[in-house]
Amino acid sequence: MTNKELIECFTDEGSTLHNHLGSAVLEDDVIHIVENRKRLLGDSWYHIPKPLLLNVFQYLSAPDLIKAGLTCSTWQQTSTDELLWRDLLQKDFGVDTSTGIRPGQTSWLKEYKRLSYHTPHCQTSELRKHTDQVLHVSFAHNGTMFTTCSKDGYVVVWNSNHPVTIKHQKDMTKFCWKFTHFSQFNQSDTLLLVSGVHFGLPQSTSGEIAVFSLGDDLELQCRVLMKPYDICGAWYSDQHFLSGDVHRLGHLISQSVLWLNKASQETASEHIPIMNQMFRFYNCNGSSVRAAMFASCPVAESSLSTTSNEIRDTSSNSSSNHSGKDEEAYFEDMEKNFELDSKELQCGIPNLQVDEKYADDASDVSEISEASVDTELSDDDELCVQEDKFLIFTTGSNTFSPHQIGIKRIKPISFPRRMDPGLPFRERIANLNREYQPSHENPNEVQNEIAEGTEYDEVDHLIDLHGHIIGMGLSPDHRFLYVNARPWPPGYVVENPLMPPPCAQEIDIHVIDLASMMECGKVLRSHIAYTPFNECFFIALDVCDEFVASGAEDKHGYLWDRHYETCLNKYPHQDVVTCVAFNPKDSEMLVTVSDDCTVKVWHSKHRAKELGLDSKLLPKAHEVRKNCCGHRSVASSIRRPANGEIKRLMSRFAVQFGW
Repeated sequence: MTNKELIECFTDEGSTLHNHLGSAVLEDDVIHIVENRKRLLGDSWYHIPKPLLLNVFQYLSAPDLIKAGLTCSTWQQTSTDELLWRDLLQKDFGVDTSTGIRPGQTSWLKEYKRLSYHTPHCQTSELRKHTDQVLHVSFAHNGTMFTTCSKDGYVVVWNSNHPVTIKHQKDMTKFCWKFTHFSQFNQSDTLLLVSGVHFGLPQSTSGEIAVFSLGDDLELQCRVLMKPYDICGAWYSDQHFLSGDVHRLGHLISQSVLWLNKASQETASEHIPIMNQMFRFYNCNGSSVRAAMFASCPVAESSLSTTSNEIRDTSSNSSSNHSGKDEEAYFEDMEKNFELDSKELQCGIPNLQVDEKYADDASDVSEISEASVDTELSDDDELCVQEDKFLIFTTGSNTFSPHQIGIKRIKPISFPRRMDPGLPFRERIANLNREYQPSHENPNEVQNEIAEGTEYDEVDHLIDLHGHIIGMGLSPDHRFLYVNARPWPPGYVVENPLMPPPCAQEIDIHVIDLASMMECGKVLRSHIAYTPFNECFFIALDVCDEFVASGAEDKHGYLWDRHYETCLNKYPHQDVVTCVAFNPKDSEMLVTVSDDCTVKVWHSKHRAKELGLDSKLLPKAHEVRKNCCGHRSVASSIRRPANGEIKRLMSRFAVQFGW
């Protein structure tokens, strides 16, 4: 790495280091340094002892240190001393002195360059296609596309190459959608899953998932209803995805049923299944399954018991909709409709009469040959999942507000190739009439018996974060789960499930190791939220190999380094930043979306230069240093002399040693 390259890294106009220096390094600066050296001490300056140089260089900032290295080969070698750059990195970025270098790296100088020059920093595009709040952004696995969802009802697919252009767009209001709020590409990037909210009453929680093929246009493959809509949906395999329903069982009691769906409709036979029930979970105190996702994590059998139903507390001291109003509205709607459901139960099941012309048709199903159905299946219909997966979702036990993370281990699933027709229609009706007992006077007793008589799946692990969970993201290797949560006050007591404790303004990022099911590392905290618990914004975050980024309600996106656990950059918007996403093939590219209706694309200074852009002319992210993040290392107490004082100090040393 040459000094010229280092100078470009640390002295870009507009940067903190550039402002500290006052001007960019020019060739005149180098000439001035050399001439002053010759005028003062002649050639003996080359032979200054390295310990003395190190003692002086420790007072220099990064750009000053690079300038000093241009003097001669001895100074250049000394200016790249790894201990100097370790102290500079810890001091400038607020890294704890006990933190070692990033695994796999050996040079602190290169790490300093990575944090300064290879993080998304320059705004290369500002996209204004959407006319309302932008709620979500996600990248294709190959990094060539990304999608955005908005309250204007559109889902837009963008080409990620600079300059960014629109590849596809779809107006989902034609399907009676109020808005789109989530999207995800399948593993082969051939299908796009989009979920949104239906038009309806304000308290309605009904949503839908639509799957499109990514060809010359967005071609609809299937649509699946979903309730509540903030289950969002997720890809289980390349051709199968998750959906869910919630069914009321009583006052603040419900069951969540999760389904595995094919991404295309069957036309060969009506007896080939396109849905298969995966799990049925019991919900109490108004909670339900939300924000479901899958993780592929190779974990030993002994590390996760599928029958333990273990609850872990992550706090040492017991410490999607776009708006959380719909969470409370969901349960208001549940109570309003419960009375109606109870009346229907009291009325009983009428004695249904089967029309003779349909009676025989129902029994004909059993005569269909299974072999004839199998011949219609193609290889694309197979699940092709050979490893265990984790189903991860948010839920709760004390209140309807999601404050727990549920984790369920899934063995490889065999999707049924043919539906079991069951009993003929006439026999099913007769059984219902025999089993119904009209002796129950209290409708709640009927609902409770239904709940008690149903077998439910147990959650393997419940991790309580003691706060309102507003976002989750997986590391690329699916080893770590990053969670945005607004903590509740220490020692809180939940007296009413519909009135959770007040949330803190600070948003904490918790890191959970999915191998041990334990929280690891320190809690990252720099971003802020202002809304009360019943109006919590869903603030999504994203993780790449080196960094983690998140939105915030203070009109900024935030970027942290995963290893050094320090905040690096803030990305300004004019309103709440709702979601962020890294390019999975290039961590130097980040996209942020906001309620200000804009989509902003950020590249590193290094990548902007490769794109032929002048970084000096581009809007910049705000660099966050130790004073902004609340960190202060021991070395930060050292006073840095001014440039003139450095020269006088060097002159005094020279006279002292008789040079």
